[in-house]
Amino acid sequence: MRTALRWQIYATAGLGLLAGSFIGVHGAASAVLGGIINQIADLAYAMLVSGRRIRTAGGTLRALFRAEAARIVLIVFQMEWVLTAYRDVVHVVFFISFAVSVVVFRMAILVKE
Repeated sequence: MRTALRWQIYATAGLGLLAGSFIGVHGAASAVLGGIINQIADLAYAMLVSGRRIRTAGGTLRALFRAEAARIVLIVFQMEWVLTAYRDVVHVVFFISFAVSVVVFRMAILVKE
């Protein structure tokens, strides 16, 4: 999990620097916000999954479904908040950074720590 979050931070920082150099401050802020949304949701997912001692397969599935539902709700609310509160968001950069963060997390899961 730490590896996945570290890779997400690197990708978000890289996209922020890249967007900042080409688009400016609003591009950099949009890239960072897009990446952070998924990082917060993934951290909440990890805390919900690892927080309990689950003894049965059914309990495992319930915990996974609850954690995934919480992750999706967090993503939706955070995206809504950013898109309504930050008027100068660069939409393309914001959504690309979010998508890269999602892909990086899924790829980093395959790596053994």
